Amino acid sequence: MVEPSQTAHVKEVGAEETARTYAAFYALREGRPVMATVERFTQWINQTQRPEGYRVVAAFLPEIPDAVAAAGFRVLHQLSKARFLYVDDLVTLPPHRSNGHAGLIFDWLVAEARRQGCEQLHLDSGHQRFDAHRFYLKHGMVMKAHHFSMDV
Repeated sequence: MVEPSQTAHVKEVGAEETARTYAAFYALREGRPVMATVERFTQWINQTQRPEGYRVVAAFLPEIPDAVAAAGFRVLHQLSKARFLYVDDLVTLPPHRSNGHAGLIFDWLVAEARRQGCEQLHLDSGHQRFDAHRFYLKHGMVMKAHHFSMDV
């Protein structure tokens, strides 16, 4: 049986603990070249992402050394959105889903957005991620746009 979210604690993860979030991010980004090894992932986050403002927050259970859920985010500015918190990644390890861990992280992100003086919180989600969409809508988010992209 998975521990209930009441025993989980959420904290921002510094560079020295990035590796502790690898398994969670792997569950979301499996197949990406930077996910090939924990060392490559840690180097990518700490040497490429963090200098660009990327931060990591994660949920931990007392008996498990690595994060059971994690989110990567950054504070940005755009003419269309002013100052906002953008969530790049939000994931819970499959065995720990539906136990409230993502909700704890989401609440932490909303509080951090307010603390940082952001007007909004944004994220993109793959069109096929229906469970994630239900989670975001349940937590007060609305779908305001379609996101378009192309490989170049």
